[in-house]
Amino acid sequence: MNADFLLIRKIKQGDEDAFDKLVRKYYKDILNYCRYHCPDQEYAEDFTQETFVRFFKNISSYCFQGKTKNYLYTIAGNLCRDYYKKKREIPMEETSFEQALEPETCQMEHAVDKLTVEWAIQQLPEEFKEVVILYYFQELKLAEIAKVTQTGLPLVKYRIRQAKKQLAQLLEKDG
Repeated sequence: MNADFLLIRKIKQGDEDAFDKLVRKYYKDILNYCRYHCPDQEYAEDFTQETFVRFFKNISSYCFQGKTKNYLYTIAGNLCRDYYKKKREIPMEETSFEQALEPETCQMEHAVDKLTVEWAIQQLPEEFKEVVILYYFQELKLAEIAKVTQTGLPLVKYRIRQAKKQLAQLLEKDG
């Protein structure tokens, strides 16, 4: 049997340890996903927590149908999209500058490259940004991306190709 299926069954029965295990298992992945969608660290953390709150709030009606992580990505993606609908303008310059000043960043060149790529990804249309993040940063398979985005596999492949082209153009312009 699938480990997630057993965890969810235990959670539905009120097992708090199972709840903790599931959160620990997927928290980092969901947080990274939210970080790519939302440059503000605090919002990304809030969206990650809200993802799990919403998941557990509706756990009684959740029907296990494959990968729990994909379902969590769907919830997180909806939260991030709602955020952008409410707040269209996010000052990228301030966020990028703050990230470049983080003490964890050892090499300036690496930081500049990372910020340039993040900037380029933010310039993509939402549907392209979504597949790029899921494919390259969350390392999901194309079929899994199709499930998360609720689109067909050919459309996912098309979006990845188009995103690559647009990213290449953006990064070439940026120098």
